[in-house]
Amino acid sequence: MNAIQPPRPPLVPIEGRQSKRRPRRQPSRRHPHRAIAAEVTTKLAVQLLVSVVAVSTLVKLVPYQETQQEKLDEIRAEVQKTNRRVDRLQADFSRYFSPEQTVNLMEEQSYKVDPTEIQIIWKQPETESVAESASDLATP
Repeated sequence: MNAIQPPRPPLVPIEGRQSKRRPRRQPSRRHPHRAIAAEVTTKLAVQLLVSVVAVSTLVKLVPYQETQQEKLDEIRAEVQKTNRRVDRLQADFSRYFSPEQTVNLMEEQSYKVDPTEIQIIWKQPETESVAESASDLATP
């Protein structure tokens, strides 16, 4: 077993043996572009389907967008009206809590008048026609 064995000769390729190549199957010569045509047709069909879905979605969204725009306009009008009311109420608030305005507010909201002031009541002056008609009625 441990005996020395004669050396093996080096492996040399044999030139007579070559691997046979299998001929590749070529597509049918009758329709050389059939695969490309099928691929292009499929792509066009998918793109057409996507386009139809996009257009139908837009057709549905346009009326919805218009109603939302109308609602937004109504809300903006309400906000402007509310802002005007808030501004008026803030002015009234500062007036009601101003110490300088308390006497004026009392006079506005009640019948009481400052005792140092004299109330003046204006009367319409009698015109001549009224005086003449009164004198005509008085004479028999």
